[in-house]
Amino acid sequence: MNSILSFTIVLGVLIFVHELGHFLLAKAFGVRVLKFSLGFGNKLISRKWGDTEYIISAFPLGGYVKMFGDHKGEDINPEEQRFSFSHKPVWQRFAIVFGGPFFNLVFAVLLFFLMFFFAGLPEPVDSTRIGQVSEGSVAEQVGLRKGDVLLAINDQPTESWTHVSDSIRDSGGEPLTLLVDRQGETLTFTAQPTIQSVTNLFGETVGERYMLGIVRSDEVRYAQVSLVESGQAALIQTWNLGYLTMVGIVKMVQRIIPASELGGPIRIAEIAGQQLEAGWMNLFFFMGLLSINLGILNLLPIPILDGGHLVFLSLEAIRRKPLSERAMEISQRIGIAILGTLMIFVFYNDIIRLVRRWLMP
Repeated sequence: MNSILSFTIVLGVLIFVHELGHFLLAKAFGVRVLKFSLGFGNKLISRKWGDTEYIISAFPLGGYVKMFGDHKGEDINPEEQRFSFSHKPVWQRFAIVFGGPFFNLVFAVLLFFLMFFFAGLPEPVDSTRIGQVSEGSVAEQVGLRKGDVLLAINDQPTESWTHVSDSIRDSGGEPLTLLVDRQGETLTFTAQPTIQSVTNLFGETVGERYMLGIVRSDEVRYAQVSLVESGQAALIQTWNLGYLTMVGIVKMVQRIIPASELGGPIRIAEIAGQQLEAGWMNLFFFMGLLSINLGILNLLPIPILDGGHLVFLSLEAIRRKPLSERAMEISQRIGIAILGTLMIFVFYNDIIRLVRRWLMP
């Protein structure tokens, strides 16, 4: 139930924000909006206000804004052309199309700003508490556990995780005597570090070093910050996550990140449910991250996505005339084929993960 509730909240809000961007920019430039739909397929609920029919449809994985005269070939009366999307200048049509991804990015900034202003700016706590013990590692073999606090290494008190990491790295592979606090009980362990590959965030090997197989705890504290500091932190957070998203796409194309890491709606629902269980702040952070991903992915130059339309509009501006109907039709078919293939692939990944979890709990 957590997964269903959180998935509905997250996806519903992000789709609404995206389509609202298209809708508001269209209205700002005088384009008549005929339909504003959350979801595709059969109508579940619809209501008409003014020129626009507002719809909630059966298939929730997307939405659309249908505008008057959104196809070049439509026969439109001269007196109605001022309300037509296709009769607007190229720069206005570009802005309307760009509005969806732009609103997703702005929404992420706003969400992070509210989180930082009301809850505080998260700062890592530099402790020597173990947050994770790798399966099959030296640490697991000698009996270290998640939550253990390292008090000393070779009789030298440990005051920070940097000290812990440096002591293990500089051990030269010699056995280390670890003094540990486990729920008030002081224990001693002897562990011999082994050479292991060091990987970065994207799984690339960047070197080797002596390790035990322990990871620091991800404890954080929240520092109250001003309005301006909250805004600055929100912009930086959005920029950093956007940069990581773009680098991740490049790494996936380079096959450094395996395609099996791609997830679809089922995976999103699982993660959203986990974040909701961890707290609303975690869910809001996930929503901000997903909003950034949605904004950037929609800007990819793939026909049928906003990025593909922006490419066509840019070419129209350069050529001083639109692409031919035939070229547009072929490109749209290619875009549908690419997205259809991608959807099938991510659903396959999601199902394989579920099957593996059932077979190997």
